[in-house]
Amino acid sequence: MRRLNRLLLFSVPLWGLSLSAQQSAIYTHELKDFDKAITLYNDKQYQAAQILFEKTKGENKEMEVQADCAYYIANCAIRLDQMDADMLMENFVEDYPTSTKQNQAFIEVAGYYFAQGKYPQALQWYDKVDESSMSTADRDKYNFQKGYSYFSAGDKKQADKYLNKVINSKEFGSQAKYYLGFMSYESDDYKKANQLFEQVEDQGKYKEKMSYFQADMNFKLGNFQKAIDLGVPQLSKSDANEKSELNKIIGESYFNLGKYDKAIPYLKEYHGKKGKWNNTDFYQLGYAYYKQGDYENAIAQFNKIIEGNDSVAQNAYYHLGESYLKSGKKQQALNAFKNASEMEYDLKIQEDAWLNYAKVSYEIGNPYQSVPAVLGAFLEKYPATQFKQEIQTLLINSYITSKNYKEALILLEKDKSATNRPAYQKVTFYRGLELYTDGNYQEAMTMFKKSIAEPRDPRITARATFWKAETESVLNAFSEALITFKQFMGNAEAKTTPEYKNINYNMAYTYFKLKEYEQAAKYFQDYVSQATAKGDAVRLNDAYLRLGDSNFVTGKYWPAMEAYNKAIDMKGIDADYAFFQKGLSYGFVARNEKKIEDLTKFVQTYPKSKYADDALYELGNTYVTEKNTTKAIQTYDKLIADYKESSYVSKAIMRQALIYYNAENDEKALDKFKKVVAEFPNTPEAMEAVSTARLIYVDKGRTDEYAAWVKTLDFVDVTDADLDNTAFEAAEKQYLQNNNKQAISSLSGYVAKFPNGISSLKANFYLAQSYYAEGLESNAIPSYEFVISKSRSEFTEQALARLSQIYLKKGDYAKAIPVLKRLEVEADFPQNVTFAQSNLMKGYYDQQDYANAVVYAGKVLSNTKTEDKVKSDAQIIVARSAVKANDEPKAREAYAKLLTIAKGELAAEALYYDAYFKNKDGKFEASNTTVQKLSKDYSGYKYFGAKGLVVMAKNFYGLKDSFQATYILESVVKNFTAYPDAVAEAQKELDAIKAEEAKRNSSIQK
Repeated sequence: MRRLNRLLLFSVPLWGLSLSAQQSAIYTHELKDFDKAITLYNDKQYQAAQILFEKTKGENKEMEVQADCAYYIANCAIRLDQMDADMLMENFVEDYPTSTKQNQAFIEVAGYYFAQGKYPQALQWYDKVDESSMSTADRDKYNFQKGYSYFSAGDKKQADKYLNKVINSKEFGSQAKYYLGFMSYESDDYKKANQLFEQVEDQGKYKEKMSYFQADMNFKLGNFQKAIDLGVPQLSKSDANEKSELNKIIGESYFNLGKYDKAIPYLKEYHGKKGKWNNTDFYQLGYAYYKQGDYENAIAQFNKIIEGNDSVAQNAYYHLGESYLKSGKKQQALNAFKNASEMEYDLKIQEDAWLNYAKVSYEIGNPYQSVPAVLGAFLEKYPATQFKQEIQTLLINSYITSKNYKEALILLEKDKSATNRPAYQKVTFYRGLELYTDGNYQEAMTMFKKSIAEPRDPRITARATFWKAETESVLNAFSEALITFKQFMGNAEAKTTPEYKNINYNMAYTYFKLKEYEQAAKYFQDYVSQATAKGDAVRLNDAYLRLGDSNFVTGKYWPAMEAYNKAIDMKGIDADYAFFQKGLSYGFVARNEKKIEDLTKFVQTYPKSKYADDALYELGNTYVTEKNTTKAIQTYDKLIADYKESSYVSKAIMRQALIYYNAENDEKALDKFKKVVAEFPNTPEAMEAVSTARLIYVDKGRTDEYAAWVKTLDFVDVTDADLDNTAFEAAEKQYLQNNNKQAISSLSGYVAKFPNGISSLKANFYLAQSYYAEGLESNAIPSYEFVISKSRSEFTEQALARLSQIYLKKGDYAKAIPVLKRLEVEADFPQNVTFAQSNLMKGYYDQQDYANAVVYAGKVLSNTKTEDKVKSDAQIIVARSAVKANDEPKAREAYAKLLTIAKGELAAEALYYDAYFKNKDGKFEASNTTVQKLSKDYSGYKYFGAKGLVVMAKNFYGLKDSFQATYILESVVKNFTAYPDAVAEAQKELDAIKAEEAKRNSSIQK
């Protein structure tokens, strides 16, 4: 119990020694001034008296009179507080050593200072007194006053000595016993203090004050009921400070007696030391509320214990956790139990706190470490716990529910006991799915294989088998994928899995990739027969397209057209492709009139389709077949005019030239041949144009004109033509047989010898492909660049795609972006356009060109065929770009959309921003719910976990829960040093909160 800030003392009766005015017989009426001075002195008119004493001393030469005057002059000086008073009295003692007033002078001065409460000055004069010449009555008064002066001066040893001399005095005994009792109380000698107080408690002037001390002493002696009985009546008689202390004594006494309902009112009225409560004060009131079931008030008090690090704090944090649990606030409970579990003052409380921390972590997730790690650490610390079986069960289950498969796997790899094998199979499977989602297919494959190798749960085995096959497909191992898909279908549990509904589609696609089109058509047909548009419209639409393609390739054109019609009717993705393919199919069943009708309609309906130039080219060719050369030339003209970047332009001009040639319109034919050569040098069409033009010149006998023309062409060397063709044919043979190393050698030789040879374009493309196949990507770059530097050809699109892939792999966006922009414009295949746009989006973001990054993200998102993974990438770039540009409304919208499609780390980022924006809107509870989801479902992504905790701390402070706020921020600073920006933000918030809390605690706490 705290001591009072001031001593509770009483006024001491003062008995100053009376001054004798009697004179010896020798004094006569001539000493009237002296007599008058004495009268003035006794009337306390010291200034006037001093003047007359000084006058008498100057006029009267009698030694005794002068001694008396000097004595009184010094006494007046003391009472007038004159600066030289002490010196005057010392001069008197020194000048008149035989004066009878000398000892009395010491007593007089000491008594005067005592009466004024100037105890140090009084002691100086008491020390000069000769005790042997004093009477018994004067000696008792002297001993008491000197003892009290020592008491007031804090010298308890000397005070005890002098006060004990008058303990039996009739006049001073009671006072001496009171002060001796008070000194015993101050020295914690409560037994002696009680004995002394009991001897004077019948005296009213002491009883009132002693009740406080006796209440405090009984409290300290553990006599709590007696402390209450003494303290309660005293409350109404006490001043504000005593009342505060008595409330604490009474409240804490009830607390110790377990009468918490009675303790609360008194504990609340305590004002603390210097207006501040300490941790024990908050704890006692909080615990009293806790025992009453008033958890909200208990939380409010426990939460005021900040930076506590002792047994009281540990106890408080433990019961704070209990209060939160009772209130259904599990996240807050987790933090409180964690704090208590990290303290070792009470080992039983520490173990209980650990247990609760582990259980709550399992229920809601843990933002600081993985739930399996928490549970495992508990078992390691308390291997003999009675809850061992329960925690082991939770540990196994937590591997799945926490979704922190990466860390769970680390723990399971260390403990491969039989009881953990089922969990190991599940964890490897779900970890494989995570890796697959993140595009890490090789590691995903390893996980799926490990899961299959632990066939504990047949359903998990079946699912792992399916995803192993999917991963093999992504890695282009289609033969292996086919075998694995068949294994999945043969598994008895396959039909119970969510993957089974699409197995026919997966099988069909695998056969399709293996070019086993009849088998592909069979499985696509099986899939579309069972699927419905409501289930998965995109997949069903694609299945009809691929079913049409499979039948088309195998020459089953009528079934192909039927499938294409289904795709067209769905009005979904690639409806233009289906329309185009259907038109082509009519040509193969000798229905050219229908082919012309459909292709004409196609061009009108889809003028911006990627297949519009294909359709015009096929339409022109069909007119040629039908001998309608006028329509054919018009159609080719439209292709050349409207689709200047099409790879069919050179072919269309060449077709026109041949029409004129076959019609013996040689001049128009030559114009077209020369146009092909001029605009598309080095292409196969240019070579054919030169060759056919030669025939015209020969027929016309204009060989000199031909020779002159050919000499202007740097890619034709007539004299070396045979050697050129021979060299290229030899190199091409190696390439076509997939002998990459020999192909590289032969093609390199050809390119070096014939840099502008007849087949230089094709040779460079083949050489680049061979280098790429061998993993020599840097070597492939010059050859790909050669191909794309020439006019548009059949190799341009693939060269652009490969070259951009190489630059992207190197992370060289500066070189990749121009190539990707060309690929976007020139590509015929939609997948290449999608590839170009998605990587332009990433490239511009990497180059901090956020405006263009957002533009391309918009293109990616508008493509309905874009996969969710790519859509996630696009949405995150929109969101991050908006954050960089401080465009909060756009960032909010983008992250909200991302949240609906993202997985893995992107989902963690989206959840963080969802919590962040809710915090900004003051929706603290909703924000905390989001952070809890982040920590439970995405605990493997520590960076966003740390950032989320900072938001959670802000939420709690917004909810006026300072304990949670400071504890969470301290945990971030301590546990997430790998993320400096998160730590810096946490430290900033922590400093601000502590500064604010210091202000709050500087006022009186209630």
